[in-house]
Amino acid sequence: MFFANNLHNIDHCFFSRLGGTSSGVHKSLNCGKGSNDQNNLVNLNRKIITDYYNLPKKNLITLNQTHSNKVVIINNFQNQKKYNYDGIVTKNKNIVLGILTADCAPVLFYDSSNNVIGACHAGWKGSLDGIIKNTINAMLSLGSMKNKIKCAIGPCIESDSYTVGSDFYKKFIQKDIKNRLFFIAGKNKKYKFCLKNYIINELIKLNIGSIYSINIDTYNSEHLFYSYRRSLHKKENDYGRMISTIVIKE
Repeated sequence: MFFANNLHNIDHCFFSRLGGTSSGVHKSLNCGKGSNDQNNLVNLNRKIITDYYNLPKKNLITLNQTHSNKVVIINNFQNQKKYNYDGIVTKNKNIVLGILTADCAPVLFYDSSNNVIGACHAGWKGSLDGIIKNTINAMLSLGSMKNKIKCAIGPCIESDSYTVGSDFYKKFIQKDIKNRLFFIAGKNKKYKFCLKNYIINELIKLNIGSIYSINIDTYNSEHLFYSYRRSLHKKENDYGRMISTIVIKE
């Protein structure tokens, strides 16, 4: 199962965990090389992704994500290079940009007028530190225009499943007192945090006018999605990663 859309020559897809070759806690479409899954199975799963686009597996680029605000611009494609970033943009054709998630939000960007695409891994830390703004700025440096950029936010953890402590809350309030709008206070200095609404607000502040969001909770939809937080609560030894992709097709 996946959530896909095609606009002119730009194609993107939010894949679920279904339809792959992995087993156990990684069942089944685990595309995360950082997991403890068998490497050959992860490679088979990644080939399933590029087969969807009728492209070779070597055309898929994923990142060594570290919850940073760093963005890489892909001009000269090197499949074997290790990209230590959380955002990625290109205007090159037939390069599949991939973001790996398991509760954090995958955010895809596209400007079909100027043929520029981008993607970022937006967890709470990267979002707070500016990964969304930096990804958009990288697109602008390639000739994109803000009024032409469309954005799609994939499945992520929802507020009902995202309980955080007072230290977490304070980080956001110290950044901007208005960020309290994304928290619901509970007992014992605990809060419910809405990551998706925070991301949407950041996009609106950056004057992105076209924003689409898939409203499914990764934590509560175990049959569809991996979840880092759920794996911790279940005391599992590892977890898989979904992949979200975007490409400019020739």
